[in-house]
Amino acid sequence: MTDEKDIRTPEEYGDYTLIDPSMKPRKGAWKELLQYRSLIGMFVKREFLVKYKQTVLGPIWIVLQPFLMSLAYMFIFGGIARIQTEGIPKILFYLGSNAMWTFFSSSLLSNANVFTSYAQLFGKIYFPRITVPIANVVISLIQFFVVMVLFAGFYIWYLAKGEVAGSWTVFALLPAILIQLGALGLGCGIILSSATAKYRDVSIVIQFLGQIWLYATPVLFPLSSIPDGVMRTLMLLNPVTQPMELFRLAVFGQGTFVPWSCAWSVLVTATAVCAGWRIFSRVEKTFIDTV
Repeated sequence: MTDEKDIRTPEEYGDYTLIDPSMKPRKGAWKELLQYRSLIGMFVKREFLVKYKQTVLGPIWIVLQPFLMSLAYMFIFGGIARIQTEGIPKILFYLGSNAMWTFFSSSLLSNANVFTSYAQLFGKIYFPRITVPIANVVISLIQFFVVMVLFAGFYIWYLAKGEVAGSWTVFALLPAILIQLGALGLGCGIILSSATAKYRDVSIVIQFLGQIWLYATPVLFPLSSIPDGVMRTLMLLNPVTQPMELFRLAVFGQGTFVPWSCAWSVLVTATAVCAGWRIFSRVEKTFIDTV
């Protein structure tokens, strides 16, 4: 342990960085994060290389998996359950909804076990730990855009037939919608990762939570199909509901925009990111003793 008399100012350390055990986030942490942006790119590249290294189809799975899931949703929910999709072609409805939900859920779940998954690396070398969760969100975003290429093919076909018509005013907000959804997944994910660092039971609960959250979000059905009442109010309190509905409003011209629900979603996202950042910064300094 460093003696109190030996503590020097950062200027006295020259090119060295003092990493102290303070429980508060270090000043300049965001500036430091920018300095490690190439590391984020390395984590992203590593994930794709490792994940698809010994697969026959390789990155094609990024598109194939959501496409097959969308076909299953069409058969079960659109065919057997006969859930209406507000006149939107079913393949577009389920493919778009599945892409949005997968972006959020993968941002959430991939970050929920960061400390346990990267314990050996974190224990050997110093770098801003938050780079790993951010890299996970970037990976999810890249996968989302790859799926959107397939989505665009179907969309252009139905657009030419006049069966869909987007709201181009809302369409301009899509980048903001994606940023909010990714930030929500990041914030909630790093909060959960801080909990799993000490309580392994949380990782089991997370998988169950993900399934419950899916069915509590208008992914497999439009919000308009839920009548007014307690169930609809609870669904509007879900911070993922409005990003999902705004996405449909932007690309299909069909979606339910509720101002107070949208404001609530942004508030929850901001709270999750701020709280997650502080909790993550605290846990990263002591997690190695509990993992």
